[in-house]
Amino acid sequence: MSRDPDLALYRAFVAVAEDGGMTAAAVTLNLTQAAISQQIRRLEEALGCRLFLREHRNIRLTSAGETLLPKAREILKLHDEAWAMMTAPQVAGEIRLGAPTDIVNRFLPGALRHFARELPQVDVTLVCRTSPRLISDWKSGAIDIALFEEPIGHGVRIARKECLMVDRLVWIGARHGDAVRRAPLPVSLSNDTNVLRPAMLNALRDSDVHYRVVSEVGTMETISATVRTDLAITALLQSTVPEDVDVVGAEGGLPDLPHFEINMLPSRKTGDPVAEALCREIRAVF
Repeated sequence: MSRDPDLALYRAFVAVAEDGGMTAAAVTLNLTQAAISQQIRRLEEALGCRLFLREHRNIRLTSAGETLLPKAREILKLHDEAWAMMTAPQVAGEIRLGAPTDIVNRFLPGALRHFARELPQVDVTLVCRTSPRLISDWKSGAIDIALFEEPIGHGVRIARKECLMVDRLVWIGARHGDAVRRAPLPVSLSNDTNVLRPAMLNALRDSDVHYRVVSEVGTMETISATVRTDLAITALLQSTVPEDVDVVGAEGGLPDLPHFEINMLPSRKTGDPVAEALCREIRAVF
């Protein structure tokens, strides 16, 4: 027999190994049990070795079968990916995605990189704004997909809103810094439309912590600079905290902060393959 067995033989082999028998594999591949048995026999003849040991109603892999299984899976995976790539309709166009800067930095690079590889003819425009402005942009149609943050129990009521993740707001300061122990407490704030700002201020006021505002410029770069240089502390969602700063709080007697949701407003263009593909990539990273 040819040294290039039909891919159907490898598919039958993997199905039997994963499903635990000929009958189950036949159901998976929509074939008869006899057809599966024949394919396994042909593959064993081509390779010159037994792949399965049959013991009454049980079947298990031989050592040769165990060696072949990961390679057979890889062969099928590469074939299926190549087939999908070459036969899929060419999708082109553009899409506008909005997200706050902290979410962009933490979650989106991998998703956007993979999306660009899968749909190279699609142009993505990334809009970085605060959550309330992104919601407004989505409602007006200025962006197609919006990611935004909001405190649990105090969010907007939009039927299409989809929760991707629940996260806690935490205080952060410079690595081994002492800003958290100063009085009054130096705090760096985002701008007025950032939903993290009122959560920080309400927690400080409710706990009677005496604080002073070091920066209100509002950009993530400015806030990060004041924290990293130990001029102030601030708050971020725990999943977005950079590796080079510390989560602080207990040592400074800081109040607990609320939990937030990271939500998505998907495109309102039902059935749009571009929007659906990008939403899938975003869900995957969360």
